[in-house]
This record gives sequence, structure tokens and C-alpha cells, in this order.
Amino acid sequence: MRTEVAEDGTGTGGGPGLAEWALRAVGAADLDALVEIRAEVMRADLERLGRYDERRVRRRMRDSFSPAHTSVILSGGALAGCVTLRPAEDGGHWLEHFYLAPRHQGRGLGGAVLRSLLERANGRPVRLHVLRGSAAQRLYARHGFAVEDEGPVDVLMVRPPGVAGPGAAPATPGTAPRRLRAERGGPGRPPSGR
Repeated sequence: MRTEVAEDGTGTGGGPGLAEWALRAVGAADLDALVEIRAEVMRADLERLGRYDERRVRRRMRDSFSPAHTSVILSGGALAGCVTLRPAEDGGHWLEHFYLAPRHQGRGLGGAVLRSLLERANGRPVRLHVLRGSAAQRLYARHGFAVEDEGPVDVLMVRPPGVAGPGAAPATPGTAPRRLRAERGGPGRPPSGR
């Protein structure tokens, strides 16, 4: 089933059990709930990587929160998560803070939201960091992202310009432009927010 997304950010379809969903601008009142969703979603992977700290996981989102570029994800009218699509210096985008509460995972909502965001990117490159070995890394690979760089905790993935929609073969690693090493020490790496 194909997900149809309206200009207002609403969509339906995507798989069995996927309720109608929408994106809306984030408000100041949303931040506490989104921070808790992030902490819940990331806990297992951060523990697996030996990096979980209950204060740090919350502080990192608060410190890097970008309300101008963040949307709340609603599913069936209920708060389901959030996502940030922030402009990059090269005209592309950074996909950040893409979290769905566990009760909203596994029904196609993440893929439906991601397809909507990739349409907004209008063929420009999209970069993201994902925790090494997380299920989210497979979701991004299915949507044309390829590994550009790997660290002990984070994996930098890039969806270069011109990649076809979901189901297309992932891009070849190394096809995205490399940038100078940033704070975390990897090519093209802004602080990842872990």
C-alpha cells in the first residue's frame, strides 16, 4: 500500500494497522514529552553500546533542540514522536531526532514519515547519524541511505542526490561529499546528540 501524503503533512496507508498520521509544528509544551520518548527509544541501544546515562540522554536533546525545523508526529491524533529536518550548509538536509514511541513502531509509520520527509528534501542530499547496530539503520538503508562513516557509537549515513524512492538500492559508500572533521572526530560529523 502506498502512503499518500497531503501538503498539510497528513497521510494514511503504509501498512496494516497504520492509523492516519500527521506532522505538526512543535511547541514549547511538547519538549518534555519528546525528551522522554527519546530516552525510552534510545535506552536499549545505548545500554548495548555501554553509553546510557539517564541525564545525558535527555540533556542532549534539550541542548540540540531546533524548534524551527522540528515536527511532532501524530498517529490517530495521539503524540507518537518527533523528527527534525534541518537545512545543511551544502543545500541538503540533516535528519535528526527521529523518534517514535515504541507503541507506534513496527506498523509502517516510520517509513511513511520518512518518505514524506524525503519528498520535502526534493532530491537534495540528506544526512543523519544513527546508533551503530540499531534497527533504525536498516530502515534508512531501505530508503536509499548508505553508510558514509562509522564510529564506535554512531554511523553517519547519507542519501545522495538522485537516489530513487524506497526500495531502491542503497547508494555506494563514499559518494557523498566529505566535510572537515568536527567535534566528534569523523568526516562530516556535527555533534551527534548522543
